[in-house]
Amino acid sequence: MAPHKAVTLTHVRYQKGDPLGHFLAWVSLIPVFISFGGFISHFIFRRELQGMFFAIGLIISQLINEVIKDMFQQARPATCALLEMCDSHGWPSSHSQYMFFFAVYFTLLTQKGIGLWDTKHKFAVNFLPWCLALLTMYSRVYLGYHTVAQVFAGSALGIFLGGLWFWVVNSVLICYFPAIEESAFGRFFYVKDTSHIPNVLQFEYDNARKARSEKAAKSN
Repeated sequence: MAPHKAVTLTHVRYQKGDPLGHFLAWVSLIPVFISFGGFISHFIFRRELQGMFFAIGLIISQLINEVIKDMFQQARPATCALLEMCDSHGWPSSHSQYMFFFAVYFTLLTQKGIGLWDTKHKFAVNFLPWCLALLTMYSRVYLGYHTVAQVFAGSALGIFLGGLWFWVVNSVLICYFPAIEESAFGRFFYVKDTSHIPNVLQFEYDNARKARSEKAAKSN
């Protein structure tokens, strides 16, 4: 029988009896929570083009990470034996790359005023993703999955690709957003672009109240 192999995306080990390790093991799963809990939920309930291209950028970033890993084939630290991860490569760290891509792209969206709400406290809003990115980077070293050099390489690549993809989307591809909205795909899935609306939540709230008032007036 062939040996079993764990799904590395969710396979996180920590030393028994180590509360910090236990906490950091959950931190290492943040990319999974963002991907499945965040972007899939976003597509189901909101279907914003900015969010969809954000997710596409993260997927492209991870594909680039796999290509680089296969090219350089740098081994993980010696602790990989305990973690059953020695059959995979460690440079650059995909978790660090993912989180720093996310932090950069999210920050640029916020600074440009693209999002669900209009906030005057942009620093406070951007503080959380950068904290999560740094915690994820630290967790990968603490838990023994990567060396310091590997997580720094991943974070640097994530920052570069996040900034580059934001520029591509908002300087090159955004002109195609109206066409995507009017396409058969856009109309079938109700895909929309609200980049031009500074406070989407207030816009939707006001229009929902207006529609309810108009319906009530017609019924009377």
